[in-house]
Amino acid sequence: MRKSGLSAQEATEKVERSAATKVKVAVTDLDGVLRGKYLHKDKFTSAMTSSFGFCNVVFGWDAADVCYDNARYTGWHTGYPDAEVHLDPSTYREVPWDGNVPFFLGDFWRGGAPLEVCPRQLLKKVVERLAAAGYEALSSLEYEWFNFRETPQSLADKGYARPDPLTPGMFGYSIIRLAQNRPFVNALMDEMAAFRVPIEALHTETGPGVFEAAILYDDPVEAADRAVLFKTGAKEIGHRFGILPTFMAKWNSELPGCSGHIHQSLWDRSLGRNLFHDERDPQRMSPLFRQYVAGQLHCLPDLLPFYAPTVNSYKRLVEGAWAPTRANWGVDNRTTALRVIPGSAKSTRLETRVNGSDSNPYLALAAALASGLYGIEHNMALPSGPLAGNGYEDETSPSFPRNLHEATVRLERSDIARELFGAPFVEHFVASRLWEWRQFGKAVTSWEMARYFEII
Repeated sequence: MRKSGLSAQEATEKVERSAATKVKVAVTDLDGVLRGKYLHKDKFTSAMTSSFGFCNVVFGWDAADVCYDNARYTGWHTGYPDAEVHLDPSTYREVPWDGNVPFFLGDFWRGGAPLEVCPRQLLKKVVERLAAAGYEALSSLEYEWFNFRETPQSLADKGYARPDPLTPGMFGYSIIRLAQNRPFVNALMDEMAAFRVPIEALHTETGPGVFEAAILYDDPVEAADRAVLFKTGAKEIGHRFGILPTFMAKWNSELPGCSGHIHQSLWDRSLGRNLFHDERDPQRMSPLFRQYVAGQLHCLPDLLPFYAPTVNSYKRLVEGAWAPTRANWGVDNRTTALRVIPGSAKSTRLETRVNGSDSNPYLALAAALASGLYGIEHNMALPSGPLAGNGYEDETSPSFPRNLHEATVRLERSDIARELFGAPFVEHFVASRLWEWRQFGKAVTSWEMARYFEII
């Protein structure tokens, strides 16, 4: 476990001894967007000692700050009161690109209990269930994202049309492209490490201006913290170099989309043993690992909005674009939804490839771990052997819902989702995704303008 391990008192004393006059604090909304503020050092001390108020509208509006009209938890009918935030002292960091200002993440609470709709609290509950069953998880995320020579203002002035890519052409694993953008690349590697978001590997992917970063594994909550901080940090660092990163799933129909692959394994930490690994098995998979994979396969179609939460997410999940289209599995097969990686006793793990870079990492990790545990608890068996060929041609495995509306309706009807995450969270998340679909339905797109404006 690589967190700071600070207690509330130790964190407070550390901040008080620093030269900083302010502290940056943040929480994460349903869409995985960091929402935060600066606190004066004196205000921070009282906040760390007890809690502080944060308007609960962060769970009552969408990514564009438009308020839902279909949510029970909060809305105009509640008056948008403050919700109670407890800062997590173990998340202490200093922001290298912001004068080393102290930084903390927080969780939402209500009446002395975790707030049901808080994504970070949801993941913590899943981790607690794993621990109660005798397992400890290690997880990591890797992100693909595109970079452009734009600013938020320049792109808005262009109507979000024809953004200028950081580099031209299709050049995956390019040493040349890394060298041509060395200041940005070095800042990502070095400043993220100083921010306690260590990057194991960084390379270009196939596509103009696209990079991929693998973030070092840790316990699931820390892994999700690192993921959400990486996405925001990449945007803040990029701005310094006139670079605008995007983690949307598919920005261009002619190019591959952006994944957020999840790596995970279960451990007996008292024995230092990876419970997924079995040296005697042909795939080096333990019976527990097979149950875990079976659980994810079984739950995946019901839980797809946790991995693909936006209208745009489903433009990525198409054949031949390095993203899966069916709930299937294979051994080291990058065309399937679940890729078993049969490594050493230390590295054997599962890669959940359906997840996009646009997902909320707390929710995606919660879905992966909870559905894997579901398979273990129900002693589930894999429906077939590993798929050795093209996963897109696999007609024996169920296809995913085709769009956000289909996926959300399936989630809304899912007894499994309520069993894993509770009705309050599922109902609120469903309301938010149905809202998102309604906003899309009202939009007039550039495709419609080009297709119909003159001709019809």
